[in-house]
Amino acid sequence: MAKVLCVLYDDPIDGYPASYARDGLPELSGYPGGQTLPSPKGIDFTPGHLLGSVSGELGLRRFLEERGHTLVVTSDKDGDDSAFDRELADADVVISQPFWPAYLTAERIARAPELKLAVTAGIGSDHVDLDAAIAHGVTVAEVTYCNSISVAEHVVMMILSLVRDYLPAHRTVLDGGWNIADRVARSYDLEGMHVGTVAAGRIGTAVLRRLKPFDVHLHYTDRHRLPAEVEEELGLTFHPDAAAMVPHCDVVTVNAPLHPETEGLFDDALLATMKRGAYLINTARAKIADRDAIVRALQSGQLAGYAGDVWYPQPAPADHPWRTMPHHGMTPHISGSSLSAQTRYAAGTREILEAWLAGTPIREEYLIVEGGALAGAGAHSYSTRQK
Repeated sequence: MAKVLCVLYDDPIDGYPASYARDGLPELSGYPGGQTLPSPKGIDFTPGHLLGSVSGELGLRRFLEERGHTLVVTSDKDGDDSAFDRELADADVVISQPFWPAYLTAERIARAPELKLAVTAGIGSDHVDLDAAIAHGVTVAEVTYCNSISVAEHVVMMILSLVRDYLPAHRTVLDGGWNIADRVARSYDLEGMHVGTVAAGRIGTAVLRRLKPFDVHLHYTDRHRLPAEVEEELGLTFHPDAAAMVPHCDVVTVNAPLHPETEGLFDDALLATMKRGAYLINTARAKIADRDAIVRALQSGQLAGYAGDVWYPQPAPADHPWRTMPHHGMTPHISGSSLSAQTRYAAGTREILEAWLAGTPIREEYLIVEGGALAGAGAHSYSTRQK
């Protein structure tokens, strides 16, 4: 029998919801491009409910315990004596989320001799040391595409919020004010601007598709160039790398995974090549941007705004400079954890567990590491430090 250790974020401050704002979710037939939605043999939860917090348990308890397995759910993941560290010693499976990552470092993997599977309930497995997983034969899987559209919608919202300077205007209303001049002095139209994405995978391409109706000029860079027909359909300009693209853009959105080639990409040098007054949106991973370089660029006016919902570490400490830097639109890591997305990533997590427990293959598109090597989506998106 397996021990499954699940690390989830805390319940709402006022307690687990007794009711919800809406009665259900729209029905989706599949993902863009033809990939099927998560397809577990069954679910033990109500779609649209809060599944990603501790009490939600990703809807897994009945499924696992009826089959004789052990499920441990905790939000306590940091510190020398965290519940995560105590329970990890004999865990067979670890489930974590990008929004509340349980960092599976090389040291932690070495202290977990029974660990065989690490599942990301969401997208993005950089909180797992992939080199160590490869060395120890740990399979790593994530629920590919489950919240890509959720994140893409969040990106578009943040672009508009920054360019139109929406958040300070809303604050004016809350504070009882009305000075229109103050509130339009930094407000522009997105129409006609040049917008580029660093990476044009599922999220990046979805962002481009959603921005096309705004009559903007679209740019992208990616290690895998898009088909010519997609470039023509969306009117895309391709650039070989971020350094070649960002000088042309008024808005840059980062939609790349974190790996050695992207870590620290937006540093002082690259930011200096951007147009003065450009906007940068990063819902990918915080470490793709140099923390202090972002603060300096906002203070100097090189950047007109920065928004994102990814931080390092997560949760961010109260004194993190991104909380107080000027002209920012930061949120906690929520872009991929809407109630709609939670239904999909909970179902996908169960689908992965069903396959692994039955000894049948995990879907290729869910795989990041398998058999001591990058596999599936991981082979397409990640690189390692191994030679």
